[in-house]
Amino acid sequence: METKKNAIIMAGGKGTRMKSELPKVLHKILEEPMVKLVVQGLKDAGAERIVTIVGYRHELVEDVLQGISEIAVQEPQLGTGHAVMQARQLAGEKGITVVASGDTPLVKPETYAMMYESLGDAHMAVLTVEPDDAASYGRVIRNEHGDVEKIVEFKDANEEEKKVREINSGIYAFDNEALFEGLKLLKNDNAQHEYYLTDLVEILKGLGKRVIAVKSEDWKEVQGINDNLALAQAAATLKNRINTRLMKQGVTIVDPNNTYIGPYVTFGHDVIVHPNTYLFGHLHIDDESVIMPGTWKQG
Repeated sequence: METKKNAIIMAGGKGTRMKSELPKVLHKILEEPMVKLVVQGLKDAGAERIVTIVGYRHELVEDVLQGISEIAVQEPQLGTGHAVMQARQLAGEKGITVVASGDTPLVKPETYAMMYESLGDAHMAVLTVEPDDAASYGRVIRNEHGDVEKIVEFKDANEEEKKVREINSGIYAFDNEALFEGLKLLKNDNAQHEYYLTDLVEILKGLGKRVIAVKSEDWKEVQGINDNLALAQAAATLKNRINTRLMKQGVTIVDPNNTYIGPYVTFGHDVIVHPNTYLFGHLHIDDESVIMPGTWKQG
């Protein structure tokens, strides 16, 4: 029997560094709100039931996600563990639940699929990466068997732990029943009085359950977007990814550096796209079309 695939997207934050009144996850990349790209990536990976946790100006996010995701409201916002607790509609479900971030729109469907497939007999999987600069990210400490011993925040890490380059991406997969069993035991006895999802590593291990790490080779795909500089960098990365795919499929893009095509645009055969073109939304470009310079079209 096929394992049920669920997902929880954490999308409640304001995103102070965006310096905007718009919720962070509604800022657009190639004219798509980033949280919609996360929902689509999870659906493409096989997620059957998705719950998005909303908070700041949540009515705006709910409007964007109408019909494509269930909603749970987090008020007040008391940490990542507290966010996931709000997805009460999944509490009775079996299967695997991927916990994703609404501000990581570059994660490929194949990566989410890897999380669903990698859990095996474990009860929690942490998606990890090794960035060029591990900076102040939380370190993933493995035991002698290669399983996860703990996730230690940089400020709490000792000198030996700070040398570890494998970091926590903030994306996880759980056996759904183990997830909700562990959430009941989460405590907020820390300086911030918040409930941290990373504490589930030690809680689940204390219940005799197995926690593993799944490493992604592309650390850039899990980068969260915290400001407008990162938003522009993500847009450039996604633009290049899309243009490369389309050129391999036979679309002639004269100047890929100056051509902006959204993720849902489709093309017939023998299409030529000239520079300074912007094609977004659910457009279809017919066979043998020639898109002239300076075109902006949104479907």
